[in-house]
Amino acid sequence: MNKIILFILLHGYALLFSWSFLAQFGLPLPAAPLFLAAGALAGMGELHLPAIFGVGIFAILLSDFLWYEIGRYRGSRVLSFLCRISLDPDSCVQSSKRIFSRHGTHSLLVSKFIPGMNTLAPPLAGIFRMRRSKFFLFNGLGTVVFVGVFSGIGYLLGEEIDRYSNRILEAGGWIGGILLGFLTAFIFAKFFRRRRLARRLAMPRMGPEMLRNRLARGEDLLIVDVRNDLEVEADPVALPGAFHVPLEQIEKNPQVFPTGRDIILYCS
Repeated sequence: MNKIILFILLHGYALLFSWSFLAQFGLPLPAAPLFLAAGALAGMGELHLPAIFGVGIFAILLSDFLWYEIGRYRGSRVLSFLCRISLDPDSCVQSSKRIFSRHGTHSLLVSKFIPGMNTLAPPLAGIFRMRRSKFFLFNGLGTVVFVGVFSGIGYLLGEEIDRYSNRILEAGGWIGGILLGFLTAFIFAKFFRRRRLARRLAMPRMGPEMLRNRLARGEDLLIVDVRNDLEVEADPVALPGAFHVPLEQIEKNPQVFPTGRDIILYCS
């Protein structure tokens, strides 16, 4: 029995609960392999499959409920925070908006299988004021399916997982090194791309009072709302006369604005 499965066996359901809760809350912990290993242990008679279901589902639903309530009461600022700590904030926002706006409540059925969306879906449901009963129903069904699929596969293929896990771990060393290299390159490319954009758009900050005074004097200002689409949908109130141009569009085409006018950019 490899060390990972032994580690799960030693710590049992406490590890299953804490890992599932923290993974769903946003920490970079893979939940699917955990349920595969737990299911494999159940197939070997070391753990009980109903207990795995109960502990895993309860931990995930508890985390989801907290995010739902935070999104409901804190609004789009929660989404901004989650996407800000994402490796690719623009893709994070756009993919989440596309999935959630296209499928609505039904996106909760599959969100657990989509990296990033699993944590974003509950606060999104809260931001858009989805009824609690509907959220609990569809999110609960999605959670049951997620836990059931991976722990069930582990239960059915427990012996094979145990037999080949050491080989997988050996291969995972150099595969992980390659993936880490690509990840590092991606992070650096994203960082320098944003720094280049910041230099192009470098400008002094302006407080609300100064903006109001300049507008009162009749100055010709171009006011641009750079919030992403999800933030605008969650909080549609904007400054009078402002144009909405999401920041990711500016990043792709910094020459989108006309010349000869002072440009005021604002966000949430």
